[in-house]
Amino acid sequence: MTDSTELTDSAELAERLPRLHARLEREAAAAGLLDVAYRLLDSPVGQLLLARTPAGLVRVAFPADHEHVLTTLAERISPRILLSPKALDEMAAELDAYFAGRRTAFSVPLDRQLSHGFLGQVQHALSDIPFGTTVSYGQLADRAGNPRAVRAVGTACATNPLPIVVPCHRVLRSDGTLGGYVGGIDAKRLLLDLERA
Repeated sequence: MTDSTELTDSAELAERLPRLHARLEREAAAAGLLDVAYRLLDSPVGQLLLARTPAGLVRVAFPADHEHVLTTLAERISPRILLSPKALDEMAAELDAYFAGRRTAFSVPLDRQLSHGFLGQVQHALSDIPFGTTVSYGQLADRAGNPRAVRAVGTACATNPLPIVVPCHRVLRSDGTLGGYVGGIDAKRLLLDLERA
């Protein structure tokens, strides 16, 4: 049985924890010790994980793999990662406006350090696909400078570290069918429908 002192201590801790975390965020940022800040954002395609470095937004992840994404960020960028929602308020606001149909492009800076080689070229080319339009994997391969690299384009879309913001959902099969999507076919369909509205 729990005595009243333990209950009081638990209540005190629950009350103090958010203040302590906010202090940790402020002090880590002020000391230059926060290499990757992240937050969670509820959206029509599920709870998204958003992560940024001092250079800009570095990762957007769909619900299925948040823990794996944080582990990968720790390995590839820095283990100094902290839940820091305020650091991503601007990105969260832009995504909220996008999902509400009030935004057609994103303006936050992007950190593309997770995109390399030909896959990185393709991922950069994704940003040139206008809102409300689609291209085929073959057309994107051509735009990226290698018309025969259709499979590599598919891989680039599947490994895009910044889905939604860097719009891999706008890439379809040559017959006009959806193809795959890192967030699932339902998410891809929802994004395309939102952009057609």
